Amino acid sequence: MTNTTVVETKNKNRSYFTEQHIMFRDSLRRFLDKEAKPYFDQWEEDRLIPKSFWRKLGEQGFLCPWVDEKYGGMGADFIFSVILSEELRKVGGGLGGIGVHSSIVGPYIKNFGTEEQKKKYFPGLMSGDTIIAVAMTEPGAGSDLAAISTTAIKDGDSYIINGQKTFISNGILSDLIVVVCKTDPKADPAHKGISLILVESDTPGFSRGRKLDKVGLHSQDTSELVFEDVRVPASNLLGVEGKGFYHLMKELQQERIIAATGSQIAAEDMLSMTIEYVKERKAFGQSISDFQNTQFKLAEMATHVQLGRTMLDSIIVKHMEGQAINSEVAMAKWWISDNARKMAPECMQLHGGYGYMEEYKIARNYRDIAVAPIFAGSNEIMKVIIAKGLGL
Repeated sequence: MTNTTVVETKNKNRSYFTEQHIMFRDSLRRFLDKEAKPYFDQWEEDRLIPKSFWRKLGEQGFLCPWVDEKYGGMGADFIFSVILSEELRKVGGGLGGIGVHSSIVGPYIKNFGTEEQKKKYFPGLMSGDTIIAVAMTEPGAGSDLAAISTTAIKDGDSYIINGQKTFISNGILSDLIVVVCKTDPKADPAHKGISLILVESDTPGFSRGRKLDKVGLHSQDTSELVFEDVRVPASNLLGVEGKGFYHLMKELQQERIIAATGSQIAAEDMLSMTIEYVKERKAFGQSISDFQNTQFKLAEMATHVQLGRTMLDSIIVKHMEGQAINSEVAMAKWWISDNARKMAPECMQLHGGYGYMEEYKIARNYRDIAVAPIFAGSNEIMKVIIAKGLGL
């Protein structure tokens, strides 16, 4: 057994994995080995994942496996989404937009969509022909969703949408956008005026702004979106008017579990690659792994990684049971992402000068993990949630 499998071997037979989960994981791994890994470096340079890859994922049944069988899906449980997020992250953080589509935004239609919306959009979401995004963040409103200024004003049997969004994952490739907007700009408190509206990308008045140049996650497209008198049918309302904030809050638990999963896999990956490197690299006549400083650093990191895995597995099981665990999820999202971010420079340091070279995966991990404490709710917001859970 090689060092690269040490962390995973301890967890590959997780108690909540069934034979079907393992078959799905193994099939996905074989697919990614053939269809993603050989091309990923080029996708990073291109700053985009080709739509053809999305369609290949769809052809193999890897997208939105949770869609009910009556709509042509697998009716799979949440563990399938966890597996998808884990295996994509092992290839590279830039594949995260696929998880956003399949495990974070797609479920909005499952949980709040009408029968007509499900019949219309599920086939494309599963095939990869329809890529979905959620437009929350604005230039002047990040974690404070109540401060958004994008409006959707009712006009007969239509809504007219005006506003701008930024930092939108899948913003360039998206064919369908869940737009967070205010249908009642005068609502007090403000969050009671928020609704979710579905906008197709070919709707007149919709345009994409800049494709944003990020520090990391290069192949995941991120952009600005612009809405100028975008008229959509009232039937494009997703969920209940004025309840958009509550819809978002309900889905954030799963989103943050997926975010924590990506950070945990990054931490496990960095630990494994660093163990392998220090055992092979020699200095002063011995392996770097023979130095006590190296051993102590890796012992600390391995302990933190195992703590993160234990915490993550616990909340996955509770989420599967339908428990409301907002505080625990906030703890996991904060602690696991912060741990991975702290590990990145430590692992790079143990790689020496080679760790700063693009040919070594640790360099990419160093860039990619920097955003983990920011997205899916900043870690500062996670601490606010935890404090409220303590009655503070």
